Amino acid sequence: RPPTMSQLRAVSLEELQKHASGDDCWCAVHGLVYNLTPFLKSHPGGSAIIIKYAGKDATGPFDASGHPRDIISKLGLDHLTIGRLEQPTQIIGVQVEDSQELARREMPPLDHVVNLFDFESLAKSVLNPQAWDYYSSGADDEITLRENHSAFHRIFFRPRVLVNVTSTDLSTTMLGCATSLPVYITATALGRLAHPDGECALVRAAHAEKVIYMLPTLASCTLDEMLQARDPTQSLFYQLYVNHDRAVTARLVRQAEAGGCRALFVTVDAPQLGRREKDMRHKFTLAGTAVQQGDESQGRVGRNQGVARAISSFIDPSFCWEDLEWLRTVTTMPIVLKGVQCAEDAIRAARAGVAAIVCSNHGGRQLDSARSGIEVLAEVMAALRQAGLAHTMEVYIDGGIRRGTDVLKAIALGARGVGVGRPALYSLATYGQQGVERMLSILRDEMVVGMRLLGVTSLSQLTPDFLTLSSVPMHVAPVPVDHLAVANYRPLPLTSKL
Repeated sequence: RPPTMSQLRAVSLEELQKHASGDDCWCAVHGLVYNLTPFLKSHPGGSAIIIKYAGKDATGPFDASGHPRDIISKLGLDHLTIGRLEQPTQIIGVQVEDSQELARREMPPLDHVVNLFDFESLAKSVLNPQAWDYYSSGADDEITLRENHSAFHRIFFRPRVLVNVTSTDLSTTMLGCATSLPVYITATALGRLAHPDGECALVRAAHAEKVIYMLPTLASCTLDEMLQARDPTQSLFYQLYVNHDRAVTARLVRQAEAGGCRALFVTVDAPQLGRREKDMRHKFTLAGTAVQQGDESQGRVGRNQGVARAISSFIDPSFCWEDLEWLRTVTTMPIVLKGVQCAEDAIRAARAGVAAIVCSNHGGRQLDSARSGIEVLAEVMAALRQAGLAHTMEVYIDGGIRRGTDVLKAIALGARGVGVGRPALYSLATYGQQGVERMLSILRDEMVVGMRLLGVTSLSQLTPDFLTLSSVPMHVAPVPVDHLAVANYRPLPLTSKL
């Protein structure tokens, strides 16, 4: 058992500052002083990031990195404790970048935020650059990333008028779980890059707004921490990346089910994570996922090509249709395939007896030039109806949803609900749990307005007849500008100017 604060000897600032090199490296974190010299060579993020704060109080950058406060104990490093800092201060340590701190101080009051784009704009200013590039990046040229949102702009409404819309009802069920909105917070990795409370804040925000949150495999918080943040009456889903070690997968799934999760969303569009070039330019120096702590301590997490590569080495690319039978032996939770991208796979999923599918391209982060979730949804629902399978499983989508009207378009096409990912992270990064609640409240308000202007009072009244879909398959993808060619090209001048 580590000693208590009162049992530790006091270390003055002057003494701390004497140990400020790679050969003699002391750092203070949350009032405790550690001799990290023996740990430098085994630190997964490299020694340089620790030596940078040698002889200093590193609490500020430690917290900004997204590390859990107990990561030192979890890594078995309590024996490196020297004592307690006599006068804890962060003034002598380098803190979060000044521009980010300044931007955070200048953020407007939360009630001034009127749409989801406001959260995104503010998040770009306040997030650590590595965190922003990880959250915001898409695959390759980011064509699919942009298409996910712009595809909604090619769907137009056909409203009905003279309808009594005094009362509107947005409530529905998802896989038998009641929810106040046809919106769930989908799984996203590394919530503590956005906020110290990470995924636990998302759990609490979902409960406050009476929506469902999907716990991620690649969370900053442990599964236990997320489950402990859950209200006993709250419905949660669990998202799964299948591990090379199937015993690890089975343990996680059983833990999630025992903790009260109501459905298992298996990610099927990521046998390996895509090339997200903004992210790849960084050496990953921040805290990894809770599920990889064992790999971290043994140095098996590669950190030279960004966050995605660092956190995904355990994913099993051999997982296939035949493995669904094995998964059914592990859990009684309804199984959902997250990442279906064509009608053929949707029909196969229905015939395989899964409870639901999610039409998704992983937020535009996997195969670039893949179609948007909303376009795939239109194709999938038509094929399921033709095959007589439309009522055998529920269908969801995610990707690019930024407006309440986007949600209504998806519901009218036949989706049971939609997932939002980046908006949850951006609202969390800017205003914490209250920001996430505000984000969901904005979507709720936009949906009420949209339903009234469409002339419907409940989600069940929304059908494809309310939409014009002829432009959906039209793909006009903006391509990246060739800046070098543009900068160096000299147009042929007129003869009068020769």
